Amino acid sequence: MLIPLHGRPIIEWVVRRVARSGRLDAVVVALPDTPANDPLAEAVAGLDVRVFRGPEGDVLRRLHLAALDVGGSHIVRACADNPLISWEEIDHLIDFFRRWPCDYAYNHIPRNNRYPDGLGAEMVPWAILDRIERLAVQPNHREHCFSYIHDHPDQFSIRTFDPPNERVACPDLRLDVDTREDLDRLSARTCDLYASSADVVRIFRSA
Repeated sequence: MLIPLHGRPIIEWVVRRVARSGRLDAVVVALPDTPANDPLAEAVAGLDVRVFRGPEGDVLRRLHLAALDVGGSHIVRACADNPLISWEEIDHLIDFFRRWPCDYAYNHIPRNNRYPDGLGAEMVPWAILDRIERLAVQPNHREHCFSYIHDHPDQFSIRTFDPPNERVACPDLRLDVDTREDLDRLSARTCDLYASSADVVRIFRSA
């Protein structure tokens, strides 16, 4: 996540855009506690956010421990491979959750909604995170934090919603960085660090 995008490490894009949210009480970056990740931890520490180090091979456990360390009634999870994640869509997610309480709400992927892939986040109450940390035993459920919820929809109340701004509705658009091709695609268009959701979609929808 130290790979540069338009002159800044991807992790800096994520942290600075998430930190603009007006609804979050704290921003914590949960990183593996291995020496190989020390440079990443040092880079994040310089961004004025809290860093938590936890087990590399158990992402769910790391998230659970980070949430325990910080405290709080709810957890909003952002993916570190989403450099264009939007504070606006995080705020919309939190507002939606307040209006429609549930076990799990999301707007980070276009599943049963019209969001692009990579603009939003996931949200759960602390009690649900604590519950799935105890229930999830399969390796894929430990690696992908909330996949246990998606794989057991009968056990949880799950909600999502469409973007309040119609200009953001573009479910065919992918904004995450999983491959070199993804990075090249996002690098090919100029985008401001604090571009709005609508501007991000406008810039990249034809890329």
